Amino acid sequence: MHRSNYSKIENGQREISVAALDKIAAFFNITLDELVHLGEDIPKEVSIEDKTTVEQIKLIQELDQEEKNMVFKMIETFLTKKKFKDFFNKNIAAL
Repeated sequence: MHRSNYSKIENGQREISVAALDKIAAFFNITLDELVHLGEDIPKEVSIEDKTTVEQIKLIQELDQEEKNMVFKMIETFLTKKKFKDFFNKNIAAL
């Protein structure tokens, strides 16, 4: 599912299809009924705001490899942007 569709479904701008629900259930190795009627077993959202860096890294380590790659790619992008910004500010300020 494309990110824009996922976002629209989350925001209530679009309904999810039965086929998409079926794929999600298959991905998590649960039945469609279990997906629709999670009941008390709904996982709690993980918030990393209150966690130390070590705790955050441990949570990242629990992700599958593709998700880890995405997280580290985002971190790499932010660090690269910061280095360029710092370099630019230092060299422009020197002029």
